[in-house]
Amino acid sequence: MSSSDHADAAAWPAHPLVAGLTRLGQRLRQADRRRPWVLDLAVIAALFLLFCLPDLVPHQEDDRGPDQLLLTFTHLPVGGTLALQAGLLLPLLWRRRAPSAALAMTAAVFVVQWSLGVFLRADVALLVALYSVTLHGRLRHLPWACAAMIALLLPVAARVSAVASFPEALFFLLSAVTAAVTLGLAVRIRRAQLAGLRDRAARLEVERDQRSKLAAATERARVAREMHDIIGHNLSVIISLADGGAYAADVTPQRSKEALQLVGDAGRQALGELRRMVGVLRDRADAPELNPQPGIADVEELCTRFRAAGPEVVHRSAGDLDTLDRGVQLMAYRIVQEALTNTLKHAGPRTRIDVLVAAADAELRVRVQDTGRPEGTRQLAPPVEEGHGLAGIRERAALYGGTVTAGPAPNGGWVVEAVLDITPLPGAAGGAA
Repeated sequence: MSSSDHADAAAWPAHPLVAGLTRLGQRLRQADRRRPWVLDLAVIAALFLLFCLPDLVPHQEDDRGPDQLLLTFTHLPVGGTLALQAGLLLPLLWRRRAPSAALAMTAAVFVVQWSLGVFLRADVALLVALYSVTLHGRLRHLPWACAAMIALLLPVAARVSAVASFPEALFFLLSAVTAAVTLGLAVRIRRAQLAGLRDRAARLEVERDQRSKLAAATERARVAREMHDIIGHNLSVIISLADGGAYAADVTPQRSKEALQLVGDAGRQALGELRRMVGVLRDRADAPELNPQPGIADVEELCTRFRAAGPEVVHRSAGDLDTLDRGVQLMAYRIVQEALTNTLKHAGPRTRIDVLVAAADAELRVRVQDTGRPEGTRQLAPPVEEGHGLAGIRERAALYGGTVTAGPAPNGGWVVEAVLDITPLPGAAGGAA
């Protein structure tokens, strides 16, 4: 096919005539769904005007066809002709609701008509009924309908053999039957294709809505984790500093003042992180420049803030951590932050916390262990239901195929250990992101 043929094919659906016919067809389908009986009556009226009236209007003898054909058929009075025409056309009122029954009734009248030796142009109703069976009926009825049509047309072909040979007459009649069946199948297949496309479009729309809801739920879960990390961490630090400041107010007022200053710093930091998250959620074009997400290099600063709340925090690191992917670094930072927050909440400020972040053998190990409360009042058995903190750590580790273990330490206290898989993905460029 040449380029001009391709252009004509592409322009054909946009042709004004095609567009107008498409709109007309849509309006007719809408009207037919509202009042289906109107179309059935219109079909019968059109067939009556086109094929029944010519048989009711008197003709001159030399206009009625060859003499041999005139001698072959019987001429009925107008009343008899109208009765046969009504018998052929009226069953078409049920051609869509009960197409097989409509074909059977039309065929019965057709047999009576030809047994009387009468020729009527309204016999075209038999082809309309066969078309309706093909389009609206059950396909398993179609072979029987075609066989019945052939059996009905064989005597007709023999009857008109005075004018045309039997093979020629039979070929003409079978061609009409084939055309009716072919047209019905073409329309039926086209409607099935359009129904399939509409169903596929509806399913795609549902899937799109589901994907949108899933994405929204995932984003809500991510934001909930971030909010929990930010608010939980800073509030734990603020509460510990406030308790320590209240205790030191009567003993060492200077320490109380320092605690209040640290509370203010922790509050401002929490407010800044919350503003950063809200700015991302609003997706504003005029949002201020955002600070980068924390990484492993910021773990030491995180430990410093926790030291200000009272615990003795010892931070150790090993391996080439700076070249890790930024996502892995953020995960490690959040895991350390959550573990420190839980330790401060359960073990209190008078504890020792060892923090280890080490990378080796395509694995990143994050370990946070505390010595527990000095008084030994902390319950070392795990709770019946995990809190949001430990669940958040497990979810973050699972994103990188990691595992998390949490429980009592052998020498007392509590330990949380996460192992993340930092194996580069196949085809990755490698290096730090």
